[in-house]
Amino acid sequence: MLSNYFNKMRGTTKSPPSVNLPEIIWSWIGAFLGISTVALISYKVLEGKGLTMIIGSFGASAVLIYGAVKSPLAQPRNLLGGHVFSALIGVTSYQLFQPHIWFASAIAVATAIAVMHATKTLHPPGGATALIAVIGGESVHKLGYLYAVIPTAVGASIMLLVALLVNNIPKTRRYPEFWL
Repeated sequence: MLSNYFNKMRGTTKSPPSVNLPEIIWSWIGAFLGISTVALISYKVLEGKGLTMIIGSFGASAVLIYGAVKSPLAQPRNLLGGHVFSALIGVTSYQLFQPHIWFASAIAVATAIAVMHATKTLHPPGGATALIAVIGGESVHKLGYLYAVIPTAVGASIMLLVALLVNNIPKTRRYPEFWL
């Protein structure tokens, strides 16, 4: 019985195939343009206004929407819904449990995963978005529920727009696979 448990950790499939150079280049271009657009707005337009447009979880989103364009986790519904639901959950968790940051952190991420599953919006960076709402510091906490709009919804929407434009340039790529 115990050996069956440990045997499951051996895996069941082979490593994925290598990615060709054009795919690597298009992933790089998309990630560069997506993150640079969001960062440029954040640092050149919003800086000094108490707002931000860029959060760490967008780096992980970039991997999915520019580097794994066929993944169900990279589709627009998942990108937008996963981030926004998780942001709302993270802010709520912080506001309810802020004296106990360890608990607020755990409940935010666990609840975000459950809600993303239930709404078919599973997007792994959403877990980080929820966690950032809890541990992001005073500048994030001051945003309150605005955090779900800016940086989260607006930033993810900008990255989605870049993904739609860039990922459909080469004949070998298509994005999205589905919307809803």
